[in-house]
Amino acid sequence: MTRPLALIVDDEPDICELLGLTLERMQVDSRAAQDLQQARALLGSHRFDLCLTDMRLPDGDGIDLVRYIQRHHPDLPTAVITAHGNMETAIEALKAGAFDFVSKPVDLQALRDLASAALRLGDHSARRSTRMMLIGTSPQMEQTRVLIAKLARSQAPVYISGESGTGKELAARMIHDLGPRADSPFVAVNCGAIPAELMESELFGHRKGSFTGAVRDKTGLFQAANGGTLLLDEVGELPLLLQVKLLRAIQEKAVRPVGSERELRVDVRILSATHKDLGQLVADGTFREDLYYRINVIELPVPPLREHPGDIPDLVQHITERLADRGNTPPTTLAPEALKVLTGYAYPGNVRELENILERAAALCEDDVIRPDDLGLHSAAASMKEAPPIATDLPLPAYLEEIERQRIVQALEQTRWNRTAAAELLGVSFRTLRYRLKKLNIE
Repeated sequence: MTRPLALIVDDEPDICELLGLTLERMQVDSRAAQDLQQARALLGSHRFDLCLTDMRLPDGDGIDLVRYIQRHHPDLPTAVITAHGNMETAIEALKAGAFDFVSKPVDLQALRDLASAALRLGDHSARRSTRMMLIGTSPQMEQTRVLIAKLARSQAPVYISGESGTGKELAARMIHDLGPRADSPFVAVNCGAIPAELMESELFGHRKGSFTGAVRDKTGLFQAANGGTLLLDEVGELPLLLQVKLLRAIQEKAVRPVGSERELRVDVRILSATHKDLGQLVADGTFREDLYYRINVIELPVPPLREHPGDIPDLVQHITERLADRGNTPPTTLAPEALKVLTGYAYPGNVRELENILERAAALCEDDVIRPDDLGLHSAAASMKEAPPIATDLPLPAYLEEIERQRIVQALEQTRWNRTAAAELLGVSFRTLRYRLKKLNIE
């Protein structure tokens, strides 16, 4: 078989030789160019599988070459070599379409990891479809799938935005499954569901005896995801102190377990998601601006269900078939009137709420046919309207607490007292809802 071929662009012969020797040990041939003009000439005469370019070149910079390759050779993964600590330049390169970056002085193991991941993109045997998929044929879903396929070819951090229940974790899994890390772990952590005092240990691990209860060494989620992808779901819930440590871990590609004196190198692609407005959290001072720009290199918005109601029939069919497979029962069907009710509903909880509605209806319906009354949407709407009036002579704090109480109880009733689903419906973290339940004495 023909060996892979890499293009190395750097005006320092020693750097070109070092990179060439490193790639040679990986059974990768290379060609070197000292400036943009030579690089363009080589690109026109050879078919490359990888490009490594320095940022500073005699007749331009590496980002110019990244943009040129994006226009003329979009399937060629290109990595840039940046000055140590110059994250702004690295982020600019990633936004321009770079596959990844390495910092000077070049860590040869990091370079080998990068080259291996890039070469897997061109290995057709490693390409695969994903069993996880976003359902729907609407323009919004088609556009989202196209962007996911493009993001899968990059190693840039992706910020997945959207309301609760829209499928943000599903989008993250698709990015992982369609990319070069598909054979490595995909690890998802809900930052809002872990107590703040345990979050550092969960992410970075700890050493035996580092705190009370640490009876053995623990591997953190960064290490568990090594070589693969780590999804930080509800990243806006991270405490400020931990945000500082997360930023360092992302920038240095290394973590320090609690109680350890040395850092451990990790190779992890970071995806993050939240239903909150991270930009507003930055403005409020509850989320670090430097971390925001580090994880939000590229944004992937996932549209709410109300913006593509034409996909509801396809979603209904997919969900009912999956419920039947799970319960090993015949699939339920929907009466036309029931489908009409579903397509006219606003879905504050998005696709997850549609799943909950159909699961409940499938359990309650007769003759495996879901009818409008089985959906429970009218009673849910009625319960929202029939909330008892609140006395207007209450002191303001008590008045606001009563409003909050009623809204929480309504959400719990709507989700059949599933606190996780209720938190998503209310747009708060599970930890926040648990705190409010305790404060308001809601059993």
